Amino acid sequence: MPDSLSDVFARLDIAAIVDIIIVSLAIYWLLLLIQGTTAMTVLRGAVVLLMGAFALSRVLDLRMLNWILRNSLTGLVIAVLVIFQPEIRRALERLGRTGLRSVLGRHEHRDAIDVVVRATTRLARAQTGALILLERETGLQDVIDTGIPINGLLSVELLATIFHSNSPLHDGAVVVRDDRVIAAGCTLPLSEAPLPADHGMRHRAGLGIAERSDCVVVIVSEERGAISLASNGRMAPALDEQRLSRQLHRLFELVYEEPKSDGLGATAPAARRIS
Repeated sequence: MPDSLSDVFARLDIAAIVDIIIVSLAIYWLLLLIQGTTAMTVLRGAVVLLMGAFALSRVLDLRMLNWILRNSLTGLVIAVLVIFQPEIRRALERLGRTGLRSVLGRHEHRDAIDVVVRATTRLARAQTGALILLERETGLQDVIDTGIPINGLLSVELLATIFHSNSPLHDGAVVVRDDRVIAAGCTLPLSEAPLPADHGMRHRAGLGIAERSDCVVVIVSEERGAISLASNGRMAPALDEQRLSRQLHRLFELVYEEPKSDGLGATAPAARRIS
């Protein structure tokens, strides 16, 4: 054993260390990407199954099982590509994003967030269902093509009109790009992830598009008037106005102005960076 360890350390050079660091960071990044999603549960189950099969084949000397495990690498690679297709696609999309935003774009995002928060709060109080997509780097043209073009200036009144129960567009999703409503009545792909029983088709549709792109989805439940937020394949339920605003500012990398007490019972906004 000491000789084996010395041989291993003797082979370590700068290139080997860099190689180990790169592979470790890649695995860590992929695990972060699927953390909190159904893919993590699938991966955990697959690891347990393979470890159990290897242990069983070695202990009992099962030749057929040993042969299958030794020659199943190609099948495992194909299975990984099929099972984790949404996560792989999201990883490649993230890798291809520039992440560059102009000062004008940040200003438009700030104004859009303020309007969406106020409109969402009003819709939640009236228990009016809503599904609002805020576009980021990944384009949503495929989603836009399924709806009705609007191309109108984003406002609380426009969103309230679109999602009014008598509106023909209220059952679909709205796509917001910068400070404009691009389309309404859009159809979204449904997520297959398990959701709580009180989450309906709006939540499943909102999570579905959040699994396939980097957009931020604000969802208002028609039955409960509850506000949820979906992004990066995850969902944050039961948000109030302040928490919704904080989350949106964080996702768009903006400074959030949080109310701060002045010691006399009054509050004043205090700017801080959301990390």
